[in-house]
Amino acid sequence: MTPEKKEKPNRLFHATSPYLLQHAYNPVDWFEWGPEALTKAKKEDKPILVSIGYSSCHWCHVMEHESFEKDDIAQLMNLNFVCIKVDREERPDIDHVYMEAVQAMGVNGGWPLNVFLTPDQKPFYGGTYFPSENWARLLLQIHQTFLEKRKEIEDNAGHLSRHLNVSDLQRFGQQAHNEKFSLQDIEKMVAVLESRFDQTWGGLDKAPKFVMPTIWLCLLRHHAVTKNPETLRMVEYTLLKMQEGGLYDQLGGGFARYSVDSKWFAPHFEKMLYDNAQLLSLYAEAFSITKNPVFKTIAYETIGWLRREMTHPGGGFYSALDADSEGSEGKFYTWTYSELEEVLGEETGPFTDYFHCTREGNWEHGRNILMRNETEKPPRHFEMAKERLLKARNARVRPGLDDKILTGWNALMIKGLTDAYRAWGETEFLDVAEASIRFIEQNLIHQGRAYRSFKDKQSSTEGFLEDYAFLIQAYSSLYHSSFKEDYLDKAKMWCDYVLIHFTDKKDGYFHFSAAHAEQLIAQKKEIFDNVIPSSNSVMARNLFHLGVMLDIEDWKQKAIAMVSPLISIIRSEPGYLSNWGILVTEIVHGMAEVVIVGPRAEGRRQELASQYLPFALLMGTTSKSKLSLFEGRSSRDDKTRIYVCFNKTCQRPVETSEEAIAQLN
Repeated sequence: MTPEKKEKPNRLFHATSPYLLQHAYNPVDWFEWGPEALTKAKKEDKPILVSIGYSSCHWCHVMEHESFEKDDIAQLMNLNFVCIKVDREERPDIDHVYMEAVQAMGVNGGWPLNVFLTPDQKPFYGGTYFPSENWARLLLQIHQTFLEKRKEIEDNAGHLSRHLNVSDLQRFGQQAHNEKFSLQDIEKMVAVLESRFDQTWGGLDKAPKFVMPTIWLCLLRHHAVTKNPETLRMVEYTLLKMQEGGLYDQLGGGFARYSVDSKWFAPHFEKMLYDNAQLLSLYAEAFSITKNPVFKTIAYETIGWLRREMTHPGGGFYSALDADSEGSEGKFYTWTYSELEEVLGEETGPFTDYFHCTREGNWEHGRNILMRNETEKPPRHFEMAKERLLKARNARVRPGLDDKILTGWNALMIKGLTDAYRAWGETEFLDVAEASIRFIEQNLIHQGRAYRSFKDKQSSTEGFLEDYAFLIQAYSSLYHSSFKEDYLDKAKMWCDYVLIHFTDKKDGYFHFSAAHAEQLIAQKKEIFDNVIPSSNSVMARNLFHLGVMLDIEDWKQKAIAMVSPLISIIRSEPGYLSNWGILVTEIVHGMAEVVIVGPRAEGRRQELASQYLPFALLMGTTSKSKLSLFEGRSSRDDKTRIYVCFNKTCQRPVETSEEAIAQLN
């Protein structure tokens, strides 16, 4: 959203972040995080106010309008504080530190996040959204307290900073015992998830409901190991319920960030790239097992939304769509009954019945959220009616678009697209994924480093562990989908980079920021999986998979060593360590090396990839390869052979995918 005001802009006018640019005409004397602001705070001995948010955050917009656009409040901020605006998506390292600080103060986390720091960046007070009057009063109180009780503030800030330097691993990890993981570990994880399952609406039994894709991906792997029908039922039921409610955009495709209720009915309407990327993988994998046509429809419609609304002309993907338009949350996506009548005419009745719309509105302010029940049959001319409504909706004032391009989130979407390609064989999906990786290589990788974000230009912030971990995963997925060894070479190259620049040699895990990056008051390690899986769990799986494919035993053992101290909490709290749970399942089952050699290698790859084979790493060539697993397996005639191997022990070569699947099972 570009401000309509034409006053003199502040420093944020030169930012690359759409969120910061939204504040470029505030009367607040905002700084970006950096040496200029931090030096000013020390020189003038002023407390720092760090305000953290993101472009599609509803309450961030509200607080800006109520407070940051007001001259009298801006004067209080400018006079007594050095004010810094941070986009949490551009600088998740800063957000991690100060979010944990506020939570340690006993405040529920969220955005906007407003934190007061001493001049040396140590937090001493914070909160989330403040109404305008409360905010003005708080600014005066903080200023007065800073003047009168400076030593007390410094002491408390020092204590809190020491707390922040104790990692989650130190708090929750256990001494590794080199124990063997077993099926029993997996069963304990699944029993906990079953106990929390919502039997009525799917998902985990609470509201608000976030999707948490790695939980369901973990359960799919449990089903693959045990053939337990209940775990598959939980996943399939959840995926069906999710796409019936308002969480899913029934007209345009794509999912909102979360549902405020337990029924997936009323979403928080912002759409994030990272959710939809992971959901593509989830629906593709679920289809590979169930062959449920609904899952295919959802994936295709989501990719349609991605291409229509979220793709840069150069091939990269934008970050998010706002929840708000015309100052109202959800207005773009919802309908009054009269609006539906205006578009649909005589088709209104059957359509509104199917989507459970009423004259009074099924939501707030007389508006309707489109929702349906999978057991109900669509009315006649259903697709035509959807097209008419979508066309009418597209003429509305659109939600704000966060058009920055993040390396890690793009890499996640590349993984989603390649999973969709493997499930359905649509070459267009692979083409879109390869266009995105080319965009990253041309615009976000420079002189041997990957950078965090791009908006008209590359940001100066190097990528974080999240970016590198997902980039490695994306390159590996592209290799599995194309057998182009250049992708595998790049996955290894970036893995080597992470091992050199991010490893904490004391415990074997990875810091969120590189060793040569700016050092904040605490060095964080991301351990717990959330709506995005933790960067350490993604790196551990990268090491395990690449260790198998590239025959690097040390990498496999490093991945196992990373899981070991966490196994107890993985068993007891799998909802927050589900990607680690997937790795445990892969370690217990073992990852098969499936090597395909011969002129029809690509055809055999497609046949195998369309099946649900979560414990098979597909590798192939039509002629010869430099990879060690191909040694002695070059194509000697016009036959294509498939070698299925576990732990470097191979079964007899076969020529059909059916025979290979039988060996895998």
